[in-house]
Amino acid sequence: MTQKERFSAVLNWFRRQMPEAETELNYQSPFELLVAVVLSAQCTDKRVNQVTPALFKEFPDAESMAKATSEELFHWIRSVSYPNNKSNHLLGLSKMIVEEFGGGIPSTVSELMRLPGVGRKTANVLVSVLHQQPAMAVDTHVYRVSRRLGLVPQTANTPLKVEQALMKHIPSHDVHRAHHWLILHGRYVCKARNPNCSACGLQLNCRYFSKKPLLKTEL
Repeated sequence: MTQKERFSAVLNWFRRQMPEAETELNYQSPFELLVAVVLSAQCTDKRVNQVTPALFKEFPDAESMAKATSEELFHWIRSVSYPNNKSNHLLGLSKMIVEEFGGGIPSTVSELMRLPGVGRKTANVLVSVLHQQPAMAVDTHVYRVSRRLGLVPQTANTPLKVEQALMKHIPSHDVHRAHHWLILHGRYVCKARNPNCSACGLQLNCRYFSKKPLLKTEL
């Protein structure tokens, strides 16, 4: 199977199975999505969704959050991972949004990456979800699934290399959905420790499955 054929088969399967794939983070505004994505670093979406309703009720926008203190923000997000760092990030990015962007969320990756706590992955998520820009955010699920399926070479051993390899083959109009396809597949089927190959519809197109003969005999 050529790389072009593998991508075509995998993308067609996802188009059929998850035509409306989207983030599982709950949000009502671009600011809320930004905050939720920052909080989701090394933390589950489920936990973030438990924390954000009360947080957003207290601080619904950048202006109100910019007036808080790190200690106040810590109180609301203490159950997520790395709450000390994240409370500082939220305060810093809120102040920058107010002071440098007039209260609005930047719409480009380069501008977003200027915000405290916002790296390339987070910036890509924002422009992809909010503006459907062709930006591929590579988290642990995207990294793992794309390598297992064989969509990227094993030499693509960093998030940036995986992003670049995927962007070469995924049509621009599919990129914003493909990010969620890979995340959701990794979250619920192609799990890190115990991939559920028996429930996967991509077996025939998967490099990982093809190299695991015991898996085939168990089906």
